[in-house]
Amino acid sequence: MRDSAVRVDTTSQVPPYEQIRAQLAALIRTGRLVEGERLPTVRQLAADLGLAPGTVARAYRELETADLIRTRRGAGTRVAALPSDSQTHDADQLETLVRDFTSAARALGADTEDILTAVRDALDPGPAFSPAADSGAGGPERPGAFIFDDDPGDHGFRT
Repeated sequence: MRDSAVRVDTTSQVPPYEQIRAQLAALIRTGRLVEGERLPTVRQLAADLGLAPGTVARAYRELETADLIRTRRGAGTRVAALPSDSQTHDADQLETLVRDFTSAARALGADTEDILTAVRDALDPGPAFSPAADSGAGGPERPGAFIFDDDPGDHGFRT
């Protein structure tokens, strides 16, 4: 499994807490973050992303309300068991992802047809697609991002 990142785009119209909430919810619902996996503390994630702790705390509160994470004194914040309705998608999250994607694609100079073609290709990658060969966005990591991987020695997170 390749690394994934949670990033906050301070130029986005989407509030930072919502970006964090949506990205972590997607990672949990897709199984990239599994039940029992420990998340960074609010203060650590806030420091990693260059945000105020209250911003991360709000994202964590909303994830708790959605029963995706649990915070226990002394045990930290951990991924909860997926709710029974986990097969349904979050329409707000989908809208946020689409808005962010189309904004970024337009900033690259893509027109509507280019964007639709990219989405169709992503939905049906064909035989040439290899997740192991996909290196993500490429280039060095930006400040304000944290990366998690499958190394249990670092609790799944590294900066």
